[in-house]
Parts: sequence; C-alpha cells; structure tokens
Amino acid sequence: MRRGWTVLGLLALAACSGGDDVSKLEKNTCGDVQAGALSTRPGTNDGRESFLVRYRSGSRVSAAAVQRLGGEVTAQYRSVPAVAARLTPEERTRLAADPDVELIEPDVQLKALRLPTASAGSVEEYTGSLRMVQAPKVWDANEDGVLDTGAPVGEGIRVCVIDSGLDRRHPELTIPYAGGYDFVDKDDDPSDETDGVRGIGHGTHVAGIIAAQLSSGGTTLSGMSRGGMVGVAPGVELLIARVLNVHESASIGAVISALEWCAQNNARIASLSLGASMDLGKTAREAFQAAQNKGMLLVAASGNDSAPDYEAPLSYPAAYPSVLAVGAVDRNEEVAPFSNRGTGLSLVAPGVNVLSSISMQGATVSSLDAEGAEYTSRSLFFSPPGEYTGRLVDCGPGEPYGCKGANVTCEGFVAYVRLTGDARAARAAQNVMRQGARAIIFGTDHSESESWMKFLDGPGFVWVPSLAVGRESRAAVLNHLGKPVHVNLRGVDYAEFPGTSMAAPHVSAVAALVWSARPGLTATEVRTLMERTAKDLGDTGRDTRYGHGLVQAKAALEALQQLP
Repeated sequence: MRRGWTVLGLLALAACSGGDDVSKLEKNTCGDVQAGALSTRPGTNDGRESFLVRYRSGSRVSAAAVQRLGGEVTAQYRSVPAVAARLTPEERTRLAADPDVELIEPDVQLKALRLPTASAGSVEEYTGSLRMVQAPKVWDANEDGVLDTGAPVGEGIRVCVIDSGLDRRHPELTIPYAGGYDFVDKDDDPSDETDGVRGIGHGTHVAGIIAAQLSSGGTTLSGMSRGGMVGVAPGVELLIARVLNVHESASIGAVISALEWCAQNNARIASLSLGASMDLGKTAREAFQAAQNKGMLLVAASGNDSAPDYEAPLSYPAAYPSVLAVGAVDRNEEVAPFSNRGTGLSLVAPGVNVLSSISMQGATVSSLDAEGAEYTSRSLFFSPPGEYTGRLVDCGPGEPYGCKGANVTCEGFVAYVRLTGDARAARAAQNVMRQGARAIIFGTDHSESESWMKFLDGPGFVWVPSLAVGRESRAAVLNHLGKPVHVNLRGVDYAEFPGTSMAAPHVSAVAALVWSARPGLTATEVRTLMERTAKDLGDTGRDTRYGHGLVQAKAALEALQQLP
C-alpha cells in the first residue's frame, strides 16, 4: 500500500573518527558512524501471537479463563462477545477445547492507506482539494477569507480519527482536539510516537484535512499562505484514537477497541484511513456492524493496491456493508491509478498530492547550490533536516568502497550517488556514510517534470541530509566534482501525501458539515444525502471506479434544505 510522503527529522549523525584518507583505514570505513541504524529497541519474542477469542452467543465472555491458561488478555470488548489475547500455540490449543469458545481468529494487521475555531484567514489557505469538495462554498460563500456567520462548519459534531495519532503541538489542530487515547502504548497521549521515535505524521495529515484552522499556520512550504491551510470542517471536535504504530501497522483488535472508545465518547463519525486486503474476520465484521447500529457513520479508505493493468477489490473494513468506502481521484477528477474499486464503492474524493499538516518539522524541502549555481532537487523521505557544505565526491552506485578521490576523508564530504532502476537509496546511503559522507546527492533517471519520489528506510533510522536531482541536472552537478557544494534540507510542518487515506477524511468532514446543519439526521440519511448529490464521474450512474461520484458539500446542503 502507499504511504503518505514525509520525512522524519531530528536525527543526528555520530561523528566520524579522524581525518585520514579512507583508503588508509581498516576496511575503508570510518569508526563511530551510525549509518542507517535503527534507533528503536528490539521487541521481545516470547513465542506468543495475537488472536481474537470469540465466545458463542449466550456464553459468558471470560477473560479470566484465558488468563488461567496463561494467555495475555489485551482487550475485552462490549460490542462483540470476544477478547483480544496473546497466546502460545499450546495455550491456543487448550483454549480451543473450551466448549464456550466459538472460534479463535488471527488478530489481522492493517496498514495506513496513504487524514469554536479561528474565523478569519485568507483564501490562499483554500487548497485545491478543499475546493474540489465545495467546502468554501458552504462556509465562505463570498470568498473573503472569513467564515460566514451561521454557516455549517461542523460545530457540535465529533469526528473520531482512528489512525496513527496526532501531533497536538501543530497550531492547525490544537483548537479542534477534544481528547484521545493511544491503543498502541496504552495511555492517554495519542501522539504519533513511541520510545522517542516519531511516525511519519499520517494521522496528523488526516486530521488536518478534516479540521485545520484558518490563520493558524506552522512552518509552511514555499508558495503556501503563512496562515497554512484550512480543513473541510474547521468547526468539528476531533477525537483521536491511535491504533497505527510508528511503522503504520495496526491490529484489528486495537481497531475494535478504538471503535468502542469512539462510541463511548459520543463520536458521530469514525474516519479510518487504514485497511487490509483480507477479510478481517467474523468478530471484526460484527464489531463494525455494531458501531453502525449505534448510529455512527463509518468512513474508510478503499485501498491503494490497483495499477494501470489491475483493478484491486476494496480493502477491509471499507468492503463491509456497514462502512462507507471512499476511493481517490486526482485534480482532474480522474480515478487515481492506485485506488481500489468494486461494487461496494460509495464515493470518491481528492487523494493525489493532497496538502495537509504533518508532525512538526516532519517533512523537509531541499535546496542545492554550487559555485553560485542553484539546482532543482527533491529531499528524500526520512532524510533529516540539516545543511552541510563539502567537497563533492563521485561515489558511483554507492558500493561499500566506491567513493573515489583525495576528498574522501572521515572529516566529511558530499557524496554523489548514481541511483538507477530499482536500486535502494538506503543501502547506498549506508555505504557512503560509512566512508565519511555527511550529505548525499542522488542522481536519478527521472525527469524533473515527472511525479517521482525516493525514500530512505524509516522511521527511527539515522541518516545524513539527502536529496535527489533529475536527469536534467545530473551532468551539471557532476561538473562540480572536487569542489564545494551546499546541501540544505529545511524542516516544514506540511506535506503533500497521495492515497485513499487522504480521500476518506474529505468525506468524513463533508458528513460533519451536513450533520452540523441538521443534527437530527441519522447516519444513514447523511450517507444517502452525500451519495445522491455526488458529482457523477465515469460511466453514468453508480459504477465500480467512482461509486456515486465526487462528494460535494454545497450540493448536499442545498438538497438538505429541500427536505422536510
């Protein structure tokens, strides 16, 4: 599946030893260099695996019985007769013999599918995706950058974001945050962080799409308004249920717990930008149905597994009838090539290069200059912010001992690495860092006019500032071999992410606008209204690629006014 694009910052390179030529050092490596080292602590392997233990209808759910057998109970559910537990093979066998136990299902892993208020700002904060779903036409009809008095903004509606957590420091999101729980670390701080390692900010991106505030900008990208950007429903209250760890993986057991927590905290809408290709099991299916039965609108991303020559079916939980499945379209309202499809697809929304908030300083923008000349470049995902000036050294394809020239010393240099085809940037970066590189320029085969990305391993790995240049600039950059070049990666608080992960929160937020205009509607009525007023795309009527079409906030609210 596709991840949202971002870069993890605030990682440091341990100092190289002395200034001897690398060729004179044992094994041609610099001592004390952490090149691509993972900073997270390894987990323990006690032979247990995670399962959902489902009891028969009418039987008493007994966490104590599981514990007596030696199992570790991690959650007990209210909406379904089940517990989540970590079991050894022997414990699982003994538990399966209990006549009250109906079945023991794997605790399936899901992945991220790469989410009152300030009233005055600037129309420059209105992103292209925001306009595609007609949000400004709902709450700023005269386009003056001020929320219209009495207009629906999502006020009074709680949206529960079941994702990777939230960077609560982000100025766009401090006001709408109404509470949260971390189902990964089991505490009340739903930050996208564990043991000092920060995630990529997937949940913060989703939350910004929904509820970013006018005139509340952080450190912005070039060309952005200083006020940042604004979400589709800036008046909502955000509940944050962290289920995805820093590597964007979650167990279905944690998601079920999150659904129950959202309901207990009066969420009207649950937004899930995560999924798995397989059915999550009977327990999960019934948990989502139970949440819908309680009146919650469940919105989930359709998945990112399609390709130009392959149409992937809907991911789960989006494929469940109780869930509103959302696919992605680009800025031309064409279905994104990665967007999963199927007869159960309900709506589509912007999901290609969607601008939103991320973890503070969680992304970087790059600049490269040499001898007064500036070159177009792109930062690599998971490369830290920082700048370095040093002699440019030819390191070929990034082999262990491939850096050549008198400037190759452990005191530092800038490595130029030729990255072709499917070559891994991370492996090459490790190799040149061990030879003393303090910054890296990757030369690629891509055109600067194309949409392409390169990334290192992460999060939690140690890298030096790294950027890439396209084929238009490679030769000119190489003319500076042996001369000083300056690499600079600046940390920012926003990024453009692709994925159905970005499409789902647009629909969640439009639903909040509709619901805030008439709080007495049911979840089914809100869903039906959005589907009926969507902009028809593709084949006439509902189809498997676009569902009912592109969600439209203004059209839905106009139709609402015609209802009794």
